[in-house]
Amino acid sequence: MSASDFDAPTAAIEDLTGDYQLDVAHTRIGFVARHAMVTKVRGSFKEFEGRAHLDATDPTKSTAELTIKVASIDTGQEQRDAHLRTNDFFDAPSFPDLTFKSTSVEKLDDTTFRMTGDLTVKETTKPVSVEFEFTGSAKDPFGNLRAGFEGRTTINRKDWGVNWNAALETGGFLVSDKIVLEFDISAVKLTPTP
Repeated sequence: MSASDFDAPTAAIEDLTGDYQLDVAHTRIGFVARHAMVTKVRGSFKEFEGRAHLDATDPTKSTAELTIKVASIDTGQEQRDAHLRTNDFFDAPSFPDLTFKSTSVEKLDDTTFRMTGDLTVKETTKPVSVEFEFTGSAKDPFGNLRAGFEGRTTINRKDWGVNWNAALETGGFLVSDKIVLEFDISAVKLTPTP
């Protein structure tokens, strides 16, 4: 095998059928919220695990599950992160995990898929749909097949009981109700055990 065998990502989704695990070191699960109605705060979760089954022949048979550790929230400002972990927002001590479990997958075009599933925050479970773009696949230097996907969706945090806010003197609120969820996924195909 030459070095060029590792450098050329493919765009062929047909050969991706199988079971995958998220590569935490190369995956970002993030969010964007408007702060004080004038700027955006970006953050991410540092600890999570996820698995997926991809069926290239029949994408409707594809599935995914994701568990995120709430305490791993990181916005780059420790005081804000500590507040986000409290009952005002996520109540990490009582509800340490956010979970997502897919219920359906729909192919929109050659590289775009809509995944719908149940998102659970605290004790509330509601459906969410995320459009994912397949960004390519490649074999890494260790012989692992990797698949990449990028997706985003907008949710209203109040739908999950994340209600805390503070009014501004100039009108409006400190934290936006709408939150953009962002997914930059690197998934590694699992080798079947004999």
